[in-house]
Amino acid sequence: MTLIFSLLAGVVFGAGLTISDMVNPARVLNFLDFAGHWDPTLMFVMASGLAVTAIGYQLVFRRGSALTGESFHLPALRQIDLPLVGGSALFGVGWGLAGICPGPALTDLVTLEPKVLVFVAAMLIGMIATALWRDNARSVKSVTHLVERI
Repeated sequence: MTLIFSLLAGVVFGAGLTISDMVNPARVLNFLDFAGHWDPTLMFVMASGLAVTAIGYQLVFRRGSALTGESFHLPALRQIDLPLVGGSALFGVGWGLAGICPGPALTDLVTLEPKVLVFVAAMLIGMIATALWRDNARSVKSVTHLVERI
């Protein structure tokens, strides 16, 4: 049941991106172009998303559990650290340069446009590299901790 709700949420998200034209990299790049053809559409889409999310969180958390009966899975870490800031900066730079964000990129895959294919490939490589790096860092910490105990 959780998989069905996840799929439904993804379809609604993709439809929203398409309807709002946020799958169009030019729309995003024009939002960032304050000196040229500035387009505030992205700002309105984000504000609308924040408003819906704020209301949704209030309604959903009153229930105490998800519709599937499972508990909510919220992030455990709440501090701002170097990986968070670095990842956010990397995301912002990539989004500003390409005008493509991961959600719209997945939606745009159906176009088979080379720019989108390269972006998604780079995104997947980055995700895999990050996972490998984190696993390696955890292994090094475990070994270091073990050696210190001996």
